[in-house]
Amino acid sequence: MSFSFCASMFAHQKTKLYPQFLLLIPIAIAFGLTPLNVRATESLLTLGNAQQLAVIRSRQLIAQDMAVTASREMAVAAGQLPDPILKAGIDNLPVSGPDRGSLTGDFMTMRRIGVMQELTRNDKRQLRAERYDRLADKSLAEKTNAIATIQRDTAISWLDRYYAERMATLVTEQSNQATLEIAAAESSYRAGRGSQADIFAARSALSMVDDRYSEIQRKVRTAKTMLNRWTGGDPELPLAGEPDIEKIRLDLSALDKSLAHHPQIAVLTRQTEIAETDARLAEANKKTDWSVEVAFQQRGPAYSNMVSVGISLPFQWDQKNRQDRELSSKLAMVEQAKAERDETLRAHVAETKAMIEEWQSNLERSARYEHELIPLAKERTQVTLGAYRGGKSSLSDVLAARRNETDTRLQALQLQADTARLWAQINFLFPVDVQAMHPTQSTNKDMP
Repeated sequence: MSFSFCASMFAHQKTKLYPQFLLLIPIAIAFGLTPLNVRATESLLTLGNAQQLAVIRSRQLIAQDMAVTASREMAVAAGQLPDPILKAGIDNLPVSGPDRGSLTGDFMTMRRIGVMQELTRNDKRQLRAERYDRLADKSLAEKTNAIATIQRDTAISWLDRYYAERMATLVTEQSNQATLEIAAAESSYRAGRGSQADIFAARSALSMVDDRYSEIQRKVRTAKTMLNRWTGGDPELPLAGEPDIEKIRLDLSALDKSLAHHPQIAVLTRQTEIAETDARLAEANKKTDWSVEVAFQQRGPAYSNMVSVGISLPFQWDQKNRQDRELSSKLAMVEQAKAERDETLRAHVAETKAMIEEWQSNLERSARYEHELIPLAKERTQVTLGAYRGGKSSLSDVLAARRNETDTRLQALQLQADTARLWAQINFLFPVDVQAMHPTQSTNKDMP
């Protein structure tokens, strides 16, 4: 029994059952049943939904929010004066003579209690607070970069599963055809028109298809596992249709300017700002801070109590080998951060351009497969099948033609999968709807 004959029989049965199917629709509506296509639509996992689920359940983004909060809180603390120091002690306690160990016998013995406060310059406190603000900005940039990475990796996992399932469907069709060809070979052998070699060839072809199917099923399971790592939930949830991989969100005419704002480059820009703040803080440290101390000193009942006031000032006696060296170090780190940012940007632009060129080339090749190679493979199969039916070709030729057609279609799918991966890497260089997907937690930015 040929494949076309089976298809015609199914169509005939479908025609006979169609009026009865129409009669079941009002009953289904009366009992509140949802049409199958509606249920399927509601239970499909689109690429956008998968990315939203991945962003929402990400613990990395929560960690980045906590880093932002920590830096904001430290910015407030760094802007304050140091805590005052409470000082207490005993001055001039006798250790010999008749007043040895006495707190009141000698007029010079005093019990002292006082407070010392370091008066840090206001510009230093502002720079210290600013440094933590820059750290918070860097954490926000790292969060944006993390969102872009999550969306990109989720898209790649989604597309890997999508194309693996399409390949599995194609190989299943090939397996069905191989089964029918075995039946046809056995029928021809019983009728005296074929040979046992045709039967063995058909069975060998089915075994090869089954082996290929096992390999593709492994890829499907792996792809489901990787996608479920991002989305969670039901790993068997079917996928919706593929996205339009022939369009990207980047402006190719202004690629260099666009990539200058890429999240990874933004992180390096924030690191440069932190280094610049450190340099300004090192410059401010060349001006010393004062400390003020006030102490109350109590003597014996026969003597007067006293009050002492003092001022402390660090003496930068070797500024050229300490403060100046520190400032030079911080300025060098600023230049290091700038150079690393510029080099990363150049590499990023070159890599992105290479990916875009490969993506465009793959699109052109995919079009060639769709409009030329696959139709030619189908025509070859049909011609060989017609020759076989007319006794002018062997079953081995038919099997070879079908295998060539299937290989061509699988190669086209693999090329589409590679193109889709490139599309995901390019299209999600920048995150989509960052604030809508994962709003930043409120942080304390108030400065006294």
